[in-house]
Amino acid sequence: MLLSIALILLLGLLFGSLFSKAKLPSLLGMILVGMVLSPYALNLIDESVLNISGDLRQIALVIILTRAGLSLNIADLKKVGRPAVLMCFVPACVEIAGTVLLAPRLLGITSLEAAVMGSVIAAVSPAVIVPRMIRLIEEGYGTKKSIPQLLLAGASVDDVFVIVLFTAFTSLASTGQISAASFLQIPVSIFLGIVIGAVVGLFLVQFFKKVHMRDSVKLLIILSFSFLLLELQNRLEGIIPVSGLLAIMSLGIVIKQTYPVLAVRLSGKYNKLWVAAEVFLFVLVGATVDVKYAMSAGIAAVLVVAGALVFRMAGVALSLIRTDLNGKERAFCMIAYTPKATVQAAIGAIPLAMGLPCGQIVLTVAVLSILITAPLGAIGIDHTYKKLL
Repeated sequence: MLLSIALILLLGLLFGSLFSKAKLPSLLGMILVGMVLSPYALNLIDESVLNISGDLRQIALVIILTRAGLSLNIADLKKVGRPAVLMCFVPACVEIAGTVLLAPRLLGITSLEAAVMGSVIAAVSPAVIVPRMIRLIEEGYGTKKSIPQLLLAGASVDDVFVIVLFTAFTSLASTGQISAASFLQIPVSIFLGIVIGAVVGLFLVQFFKKVHMRDSVKLLIILSFSFLLLELQNRLEGIIPVSGLLAIMSLGIVIKQTYPVLAVRLSGKYNKLWVAAEVFLFVLVGATVDVKYAMSAGIAAVLVVAGALVFRMAGVALSLIRTDLNGKERAFCMIAYTPKATVQAAIGAIPLAMGLPCGQIVLTVAVLSILITAPLGAIGIDHTYKKLL
């Protein structure tokens, strides 16, 4: 295990740095390292690390979403209003609809199987988008019209929405039945996640004001409560839907609103944690990619991914109708809402494990969506925000 961790950190940092110097996103270098070290290539990552890779990726997401909450001003989000709500579900719905239109014609699968595929590839990646939007907020790009805040909030809720749809479609594909209750999970999960996170955040603020301790200890306490919120989501699964990731982001927002001085100090510490967390996240995402699946897919699968992206961009454009954003700002939002990585790595193989006939092709398209959209989306954001915002 220790050798694997050393390889992940050293090679991830090295190739991340090399790609940054080449004016490419560092995450692309880290994903490539993961692909080379993976069981599908050199097989240099110990099985014990692979067994907990899902948990390690979740820890990285906890760090970046808490950091997002600590940077997000709720007043800025209120200014955005209606488009912030629409960005949570319209682009994903339009992308799934596009996949249902394209995949049966290009890949020869049924409309229901295409819906399963669409729900796998439709989730945008907070791990790619969130750190970049935080950087935009810090540098002051797009903040007058709260564009980074809009994308931050939308990317976080988008995942909850798409994962519930994925659960519903896979249930229908395997049992032939779908219940209205499964769709009710979406608003309930979002509402409970925000409320529980806010309550925990208020409790921690009062505790930190009364009990003196170092900021490093406060960070450890917040991290521990974040893990408990994720575990709460897991324990309540099948009983009451709660979004643990939204609760974590809500916790950070409450600290920012009620104790801004602490939020600034903690944000600096989370920035340092993210240096290591980012390496683990993207190297382990790369380790889930089987290049043989991608190579065997052919041009048709690439066309599905590309076509679905066009539909997603159209969904973003729809969400931004009747806003005061100009053409360049709308174009930036469309580009920034394209990267996929973490959700596809987490759920791409589930249809195959369930024994669904479309499982193999869904996994293949999920792999391709990571390989195509994560680097292109990151490059698009990094190279356009100064020109478009």
